[in-house]
Order: sequence, then C-alpha cells, then structure tokens
Amino acid sequence: MDRGVYALVLENTGCVVRIGALGEREFSAGSHVYVGSARGSGGLARADRHLRLALRRDRPPRWHIDYLLLDPHFFPAAVITAATDRDCECDLARAVAGSSVPGFGCSDCACPSHLFYRPGDPVPEVAAALRDLGLDARITRIKNERNEHRV
Repeated sequence: MDRGVYALVLENTGCVVRIGALGEREFSAGSHVYVGSARGSGGLARADRHLRLALRRDRPPRWHIDYLLLDPHFFPAAVITAATDRDCECDLARAVAGSSVPGFGCSDCACPSHLFYRPGDPVPEVAAALRDLGLDARITRIKNERNEHRV
C-alpha cells in the first residue's frame, strides 16, 4: 500500500459550519484545500475514505475534515496524492498556505492550519507545490452534479 501525502480539494458555496470544538466557522464560496498525511497503515487509501464519507454521509464526524465532508455546502472536486516515505504533510501545508481556517486539521503539529481557501481552482498550484517538494503528484478530478463541467 502506497503511503504519502494528499490534498483534498472541496468546492463550496458560502456558508457557516460548526467544526466540533473549533466552533462555528464562516466559509467563503470557492475552493478549500485540505492537506493530510497518509503515512499510516491504510496509506493513500485515506483519501478514498474521505470521498466515501462525502458521498454516503453515513456516519458522524470524527476529524475536522469530516464536518466539511458531511455538510451539504461542500463537495469534493479533486484529490491530489503523492507517494513518499517522507513526513512532508506540514511542508505541503506551508507551501500552500495563505488564507486559512486557524487550527483546522493540525492538532498534532505546530502548523497554524491544514485547510486553505482559494477563490478559484487550486489544483495546479497544489500540484506545483508537490513538484517543488520533489514529489510526483497524481491528480484525480471528481465529477458530480455541481461540477460536471470539469474534466
């Protein structure tokens, strides 16, 4: 099983979502990039777990990202993965950076956030950040009723 790092791109309408202990947060319409690590036993299949939750919405939230995946204002648009044995989740978060939700997805590190806002499509930027880290990005676009115009 490949292990590595991933970025989940979610598109959303403007909304307010309660994120567990972080409380209510306001989200501008556009895209949000969640940076995660897939170095555990499931490897990069962790990204697939996120997609299954977004499609089925069949269990209560456990992690910060789950609150967005379960909210009807958010929908997955792309997953960008890179296989690596290096611990580079925080490196990718620093490379993407910018407008963020403080404290989101980073309770186990010193980063200010692992969720970043972009008004447009962040996929090329994230892929370039992975290349700058010396990693080979694999991009999977996700079609759904809200973004069928994308390939």
